[in-house]
Amino acid sequence: MNEDLALLRDTALEAGRLALKLRTAGLTIEQKEGGSPVTNGDLASNDLIKARLGGARPDYGWLSEETPDDAGRLSKSRIFVIDPIDGTSSYLKGRDYWSVCIAVVEDGKPIAGVVYAPSIGELYEAAKGEGARMNGEPIHASRRFEIEGCSMLGDTRVFAHPDWPIPWPSMQVEARNSVAYRMALVAAGAFDACVAVSKKHDWDIAAADIIVSEAGGVATDHKGQAYVYNRPLPQQASLVCAGAALHPLLLARVGHIELPKPA
Repeated sequence: MNEDLALLRDTALEAGRLALKLRTAGLTIEQKEGGSPVTNGDLASNDLIKARLGGARPDYGWLSEETPDDAGRLSKSRIFVIDPIDGTSSYLKGRDYWSVCIAVVEDGKPIAGVVYAPSIGELYEAAKGEGARMNGEPIHASRRFEIEGCSMLGDTRVFAHPDWPIPWPSMQVEARNSVAYRMALVAAGAFDACVAVSKKHDWDIAAADIIVSEAGGVATDHKGQAYVYNRPLPQQASLVCAGAALHPLLLARVGHIELPKPA
């Protein structure tokens, strides 16, 4: 068994309990550079995770949304990739769809990951070659092979936009604030796919990426390129996540899009 996975699981559970406790007590909210919100819950969760993981694996590198980036991570074979609270806006509004995300990335690929949604008590986990589980039970991505009628996580306005060369067929489209949680729901077969043709950071998707792949699903950018993590700019172009049969059909719909290059 992957030696890191139990550490990730225990740490995510502890961080989730802390985040819930702080929200119940009343959050303090600040604005980060760029205008996105950050709460004392985000920061406290980040500090707890860093203390637990850093104490247990001091030789691993570190990348987190809530920690200034350290280029020293680039020289590390293994790093932790963290989003202490993915879906902060949902978290601070008292809603359910936020998650604690922790991954171990080795040589650019995730080898273990946990996505924990504390408000609804769902813990998704996977390690390379060991399958994926939700609350200890095996999960598998949808085997659906057609877009029409599929259950999709995304923005209804995007799919309804008139500029698509071919209009999207009828789908059940729903929203979840946490990107990682969307991917975990696809891994579990609760939804068939999620699509976001906009940039994502490594910490948004690394933990869920290994869960999706171990559940028999596929997650790539909209050009079909597999993700490589722990690069100087820890950012990915977009997200197309689905079961193996549906994924290429979605790529055929979105692959023509040309996005601006990262600055």
